[in-house]
Amino acid sequence: IGRGSFGEVYKGINKITGEVVAIKVLDLDTDDEDITDVQTEISFLSKCDSEYITRYRGSYLSGTKLWVIMDYASVGSIRKILKSGIIEEKYISVIIREVLHALTYLHKSCGIIHRDIKAANILLTGDGCVKLCDFGVAGQISMTCLRRNSFVGTPYWMAPEVIQRSSYDFKADIWSLGITIIEMATGNPPFANEDPRRAIFLIPRTKPAKLEGKYSVSLKEFLGLCLREEPDDRPTAEELLKTKFIKSSSKGTSILMDLITRHENWKLTKNDESDDELIKFEDEEV
Repeated sequence: IGRGSFGEVYKGINKITGEVVAIKVLDLDTDDEDITDVQTEISFLSKCDSEYITRYRGSYLSGTKLWVIMDYASVGSIRKILKSGIIEEKYISVIIREVLHALTYLHKSCGIIHRDIKAANILLTGDGCVKLCDFGVAGQISMTCLRRNSFVGTPYWMAPEVIQRSSYDFKADIWSLGITIIEMATGNPPFANEDPRRAIFLIPRTKPAKLEGKYSVSLKEFLGLCLREEPDDRPTAEELLKTKFIKSSSKGTSILMDLITRHENWKLTKNDESDDELIKFEDEEV
């Protein structure tokens, strides 16, 4: 059902319970000790339980392939939804609110920095609930590869301090959340037309991006808070939940059913789910 930075994702069924799950198959080209560390991490993550995240259910090892069992979200990612058009502010505020709840839980209760916030890692369930995925394990593996292979994947959502290899903390996720707002509102993150190497050069050397035009003052102010250059100046996820932009969002997530319906109707007009209107971000070494 998809391909992530470090493996493929399949839809599976628990033969005992009949429950539908997602299975991420990671090809770990690494030694036994690293694999053991990852499995220990999964064991820890399986105890992280929040309605705002996709829960890890456990793992199985076959050679160097690690099968990670996770919750399944039938609609797919917000990145997928973007294929049928950009997302209006009234929907963005609800999605971001739910992601902030997820980040508050991960940061405060689990001590986890997500490291890879972007629309592709925000999932929608069939009833319109928002789930943040790919935390912990994927982040740990990506950081291992980051140290080993310079950059793997795409840097467009990365905070300047991450690119500069400075010490960084939970505030890196807040920057990436801001970039994700721009992605949802415009279809792509800043510098999407640039080569990843060029983006790596530009992000720490360019003033933070802004949304111009039709957007509300409260959204622009919220984005400005997320994209403050100094990490210490960015609010926490918990603090951002108290902003006007979030406080004025629609209650619950039922409004997101409109997005799901729009996407389903769009699919009926297409023979396939092509990425014609989106830049396709392929995983690559930089």
